Amino acid sequence: MSTAQDDRTARPRPRGRGRRPADEVRADVLAVVGRIVLAEGIADLTFERVARLAGVSRTTLHKWWPSRGALALDGYFHAVQNTLAFDDTQDVRADLRHQLHSFAGVMATPGGRALLEIIGTSQTDADLAAAYRRLYSSGRRELAYERLTRARERGEIRDDVDVRVLVDQLWGAVYHRLLVPDEPVTPAFLDALVDNLFDGVAPR
Repeated sequence: MSTAQDDRTARPRPRGRGRRPADEVRADVLAVVGRIVLAEGIADLTFERVARLAGVSRTTLHKWWPSRGALALDGYFHAVQNTLAFDDTQDVRADLRHQLHSFAGVMATPGGRALLEIIGTSQTDADLAAAYRRLYSSGRRELAYERLTRARERGEIRDDVDVRVLVDQLWGAVYHRLLVPDEPVTPAFLDALVDNLFDGVAPR
């Protein structure tokens, strides 16, 4: 189905009488943006299209999101937050492996590929870089920190380990392969990241 056909079949939410609560409006917008970004990427994401499908004004969108990139990032974050949630089975190695596999799956979608484009553009766009940190990366990092901190408190990770560094060791390695695709992100690679981290690499 084409984008135009898809938009014709997706009716905007009726406004009804009176003004909708801001939280409800924002949730509708993020749901629309998330669906578009994950299914198509951001090439055809416009304020006009989102306003039409969410039943809001462009003025409202611009008040909350200063740019198309910021809007895409916020919608993407909310669309993937459940998929990329951290399990807590009290087996941190298994939970990290599961999360990394879920992350790689999301990054293989049009939305994931669009996120990589945004990261690349943010290297020369200070406003987009700030939006990326505020709307996506800082939230994802905090979730990882919290999960690893709980593992450290339970004795699954040594007390002297900096969990913030662990986050960069794991997800930084995945982002590197995604952004510099000399090698693919395979299930075996993801499992090896976790195993090497927990088993260590020094001779026994």
